[in-house]
Amino acid sequence: MKGHEMPEKEWQRSSFCGGGGNNCVETLSQDDVILMRESQAPDAVIRVTPEQLAVFIQGVKAGEYDHLI
Repeated sequence: MKGHEMPEKEWQRSSFCGGGGNNCVETLSQDDVILMRESQAPDAVIRVTPEQLAVFIQGVKAGEYDHLI
């Protein structure tokens, strides 16, 4: 590590992904943004604010997206 560089952060996967690691949504907190990607397409990254992610999670918990699965 040179100078004041921060160590690279690791992407976080849900414990519900299972052992294989396929079909997992991964997240990474970086500065003022949350990065999200699908494990099978790691180059396609979505950037959201913590506030946007919180609103989405509230909708998931309320069952607003149950019709998608």
